[in-house]
This record gives sequence, C-alpha cells and structure tokens, in this order.
Amino acid sequence: MNKKWQWAAAAALVAASPVMAAKQHVCIFDILGTGGDGYNSAKDYALEMQKHGTDMELKAYVDERVAVEDFRTGQCDAVMATALRTRAFNALTAAIDSVGASTVVRSGKLDMNASLEVVRKTIQTFSSPKAAGLMVQGAYEVGGIVPLGAAYAFVNDRQISNLEAASGKRVAAFDYDKAQSQLIQRVGARPVAADVTNFGTMFNNGNVDVVMAPSIAFKPLELYKGMGTKGAVHRFPMTILTYQMIFKRDKFPEGFGQKSREAWASRFDNVVELIKRADATIPAKFWLDPTEVDAERYVNLMRDGRIDMAEKGFYDKKGLKIIKRIRCDVNPVAPDCSQPTETW
Repeated sequence: MNKKWQWAAAAALVAASPVMAAKQHVCIFDILGTGGDGYNSAKDYALEMQKHGTDMELKAYVDERVAVEDFRTGQCDAVMATALRTRAFNALTAAIDSVGASTVVRSGKLDMNASLEVVRKTIQTFSSPKAAGLMVQGAYEVGGIVPLGAAYAFVNDRQISNLEAASGKRVAAFDYDKAQSQLIQRVGARPVAADVTNFGTMFNNGNVDVVMAPSIAFKPLELYKGMGTKGAVHRFPMTILTYQMIFKRDKFPEGFGQKSREAWASRFDNVVELIKRADATIPAKFWLDPTEVDAERYVNLMRDGRIDMAEKGFYDKKGLKIIKRIRCDVNPVAPDCSQPTETW
C-alpha cells in the first residue's frame, strides 16, 4: 500500500472512531474540602449530568478566592462558589444574596420558612427557560443556584443585642465585597478586612467582635471559641446566602445550562434539610431572638441599605426588582409591597 492510501486509510479509521469528549474541570469551594456537603452534592450532580454529555472532574478548594481565580484564569471550566464571589460573572442572580432581599418578618416575628420560600421561588424563576437569556453574561453562564443558609451575626458578647449596641464594635467584612463595609458603617460599627480563610480565626482570637456566617460554619470554624460563655447568635438573617455555579459556555455541550439549572433547583429541599441540620448544631443557649420592634426595624433598615447599595452600583437593580415581586407574592402584607421602592 502506497503512502497515499495509507493516509486515506488512517483518516477513515479516525472518522469511524467515536469522539471522546474532553473532561470539564470544575472548581468547588467548600470550607470542609472533599468532606463537605457542598462537594458531596457536586459529586452527585456531576454523576447525574453525565447523561447530558458531560464528564466533570471536580477539585475541592477551601479557599474561595483561589477557586474563583483558577476559574477566571482558565484552570477550571466551571466554579461553584458563593454569590458574593460569583457576582462578577452574573450580577443579576447574585442579587438574591443582597442584604435582607429574602428575609420575611410577619407581625414582628421572623418567618424562616417564608424566607426560604422566597429563595425557592427566586431560584425557580431564574431556572425557568424563560429566564435563560438572563443567565448568560458574555462567555459565562449560570449553571445553577442552591441555598447555603442564613447569614447570622455571631457576637462575642450577648450585650451586643441590637444594632445600637453594635456601634463602635469591630465587625469582620470580606474585603472583596465592598457593600459589606458600607453597610457595617451605616450602623456605626467598624469594618475590619477579612476573608473566608481567616474570619473565623479573627473572631476566635478576639480581633473582631462580630462575624456574619451561616450555621454550617459553626463547628468547622469552631466559632464557639470566640463566643465563649458570653456570646450569642442572632436568629435574624442578614441574608440567605447561596452557592452559584458559573461555567464557560464553550466548554460544555449546547443546552447544558438549562438542564444544569433545573438539576440544581431539584435539590432545593435536600439542601434545606442540610441547612436545618446545621442550625440544630448550635446549642439553644446561644440563640438570641430580636424583639418584635427590632425585627420590623431591621427589615426597614436592610431595605434602605439595599436600595442605597443598588444606587451605588453594588447590587443589581433588575435582580432586586424581580426578588421584590417574589417576596411580595410570599408576604403581600409587608409594608414595602405597597411602596414604590425597588421598582427601577
């Protein structure tokens, strides 16, 4: 066989061979690494998505900044991180993590189930095929959203019982989220720069008086050390945090985004059970509930802060408008539902 026919035969053999799709590398932020619920949920998700033509290889990160930076620089094809970090890739879906956006108070009482329902309906809205266009921003697309839990205020002294008592106190503020520092300053407290790798240690060592964190961080970060015998956890969410998956569109099959968003949305109830289990790990003696007057006041203060941050460009206005509509659908008697706010 001459060389011409050898080349032709080789080409025919290649054409007849099945094409092996490249693996997609996914960076997963989880403070517990491969032992965390976030990473384990991602493993189940990756297995399920194989039927849609993907072959994901997961890598766990305990440092969220590194995970997102590896994604940004092309070392990962997708990333799973908190909306505080993924906002750079889609500000609209990150609006769900804006201060007080999902918090529902009824007759002076926090309604946590209703607050979670706001999150559920928001995720369902963003996961709808009708919203597919909003999930795309340039080369990036939102591949799914799941709740991470309420951001509670952990304090080293239960005398810090309300916002007035927090005046002058040192509060850990993630240095990459500029809105946090401004919101802390609005109540007269002092923001202290921190990140996910050190805010727990700063609290435990007495370098700050207050940290905002979901209950899943209580045991792993040993926040009870910083609370000591005088500390407390305010049972009032400043926000309900979310994990968001962002992927590079050219690295995944056509139509993957919609299937991925629906897959993550279907896990909502299971994730909420994990959150409730984490809440239960905090001893009852530590919980501190706001008075009815304070609860109503906090809702108004958070709304004002949220609007201010949106006007300054930190929060996405369209996202907040969508979430207000959902929040008022869940709790139509809320005072701001009859007010012309967040209607940009």
